[in-house]
Amino acid sequence: MTTTVSSKGQIVLPVELRRRDDIRPGQEFDVERLDPGEYLLKRRVERRNQGLVRLLLDCPVKGAFKAPARTETTDDIPAPTLG
Repeated sequence: MTTTVSSKGQIVLPVELRRRDDIRPGQEFDVERLDPGEYLLKRRVERRNQGLVRLLLDCPVKGAFKAPARTETTDDIPAPTLG
């Protein structure tokens, strides 16, 4: 597959890759330079509850929600494997 770097330095991932890997707008990636001309692109893993926590912290009623201590979350419970 071929893609082009825009004048802003952006690279577009082809639609078939985005569909195959369920890549959505706003997802973050890390880019690592391996050698001259070789790069590694890795999708960042977001904690399962991160979107909910962000939504609650943005609540218009300030102080209505406080994030629980790390020991009170489910981040350490592995997600079930489907399929």
